[in-house]
Amino acid sequence: MSIDITTQDKGVRVVTMNYPPVNALPVQGWFDVADAMRKAGADGSSRVVVLRAEGRGFNAGVDIKEMQRIEGFSGLLGANRGCFEAFKAIYECPVPVISVVNGFCLGGGVGLVGNSDVIIASDDAYFGVPEVDRGALGAATHLARLVPHHMLRAMYYSARTVTAQRLAELGSVDQVVPRGELDGAAFAFAAQIAAKDTRVIRAAKEALNGIDPIDVNRSYRFEQGFTFELNLAGVADEHRDEFVATGNALET
Repeated sequence: MSIDITTQDKGVRVVTMNYPPVNALPVQGWFDVADAMRKAGADGSSRVVVLRAEGRGFNAGVDIKEMQRIEGFSGLLGANRGCFEAFKAIYECPVPVISVVNGFCLGGGVGLVGNSDVIIASDDAYFGVPEVDRGALGAATHLARLVPHHMLRAMYYSARTVTAQRLAELGSVDQVVPRGELDGAAFAFAAQIAAKDTRVIRAAKEALNGIDPIDVNRSYRFEQGFTFELNLAGVADEHRDEFVATGNALET
């Protein structure tokens, strides 16, 4: 299980998540994503970062089974802080970040892609935030960057998902391609960015972040406060215990 950084030609950095079976990241995994993104962005030769995953799907969120094995609140605190750091590192990366989504992108996965600059997805990809079914909240901030407001509310309350094709129609996914062509499409787009004057692209990234209407870091921390309340009330534990007892459908 790992987060790896590799280098393509002309300053294209590739961060790959590989946590089988479903890329549900443990606490340390979220911090590792943050560290990898910061390392890639801090390299002066970096021109663009590609965030991708190996396996069946891009990301299934937090490793709930790990969280339930940890006594007390340290697992919850670690996962919440790790997610915050990973999302923040992507948003604040000084060069553009392209998220490459294969299969499912759920919960924290939406936080990762929602804070990226460009999303390229496979034709079997789908996105959703099932937090309410886990007794938690979070990533509405990032889902709001992908869908219109009332669609966000309907998706959030129902925990239903949306296809990559639908998001492409809404303009938040840039390309939808067959899974076998996914990496090729992502690296081709990354090469377009890398071919530009990186001084201009870096300035453009900072400028675009500066004109965002919502402070995504503060907004997400506000959401997390309600997750903490639900945990202190014991609600979240009930739902997570049920999840562990019934098994994760993605793993079957």
